[in-house]
Amino acid sequence: MEILTTLANVHAWRQRNWDPSTPLVLVPTMGALHEGHLMLMREAKHLAGVAGKVAVSIFVNPTQFGPNEDFNRYPRELESDAAKCDSVGVDMIFAPDPGEVYAPDRSLSVLETELSKRLCGASRPGHFDGVCLVVLKLFNMVGCTHAVFGKKDYQQLAIIRRMVRDLNVPVILKGSETIREPDGLAMSSRNRYLTPEERMQAVEIRRGLLAAKDAWRKGEASAQVLKDGFVDHLQKHAPLHQLDYIECVNKDNLAGIERADAHALLATAVFFGKTRLIDNLELGVASSHPI
Repeated sequence: MEILTTLANVHAWRQRNWDPSTPLVLVPTMGALHEGHLMLMREAKHLAGVAGKVAVSIFVNPTQFGPNEDFNRYPRELESDAAKCDSVGVDMIFAPDPGEVYAPDRSLSVLETELSKRLCGASRPGHFDGVCLVVLKLFNMVGCTHAVFGKKDYQQLAIIRRMVRDLNVPVILKGSETIREPDGLAMSSRNRYLTPEERMQAVEIRRGLLAAKDAWRKGEASAQVLKDGFVDHLQKHAPLHQLDYIECVNKDNLAGIERADAHALLATAVFFGKTRLIDNLELGVASSHPI
């Protein structure tokens, strides 16, 4: 495995190591890797097959952080991240400095005007424009044929799919199921910021979503009732939480819906202290994690 920091080195690596008739699968990350990321890499290895290659980008992208968000404290752990990548058979890590990705006088951007209106986009203005910009740049810089994203950030996956479609980007996307801790909490680099008491209560995010899904299976179709049930669950079982949002949307276009059907997605963002956690549940899809 090689760790590369410049575009020129990536180009040289591709010429030396990659047969263009085979897949080159990218897993974009911001580092601080955990088992959820490693599962994405294993998925990428499966897509790449015996002959293809897997690349992981590790880049804390400044354009997707707001002025009061945690860009400066976001963990940078390249040495330990590299060891984890090597353990699952990654072929190349691209870990550029910001100056390699963004020219100081850059004047172009990517704007998403529809799918980012709701959910995290409503409370983090400009966030998904920054995500689209860096993902498009990473696709171009790495020259990948495929890319793997987790479904934990379902809105991000939907927006990247829309970007690939609307801009005719020649990359095939794969969405991978959310990887969870044994108690059901979605794995996240930000979980480390939780206090022990917050960590105990954070599992109620998943439990509240499952309770809403159970109500839907029993015949409750009102999106508002399902959302209210989730809010009540957190109020009873997670008094340290502060709700950012709970929404019921169509999982394909993220439009708000009043009646939940098999295409409905329940998505939420919840604060514990300064730590913001996201999670979601597809109502019409069987869960791969029972908790």
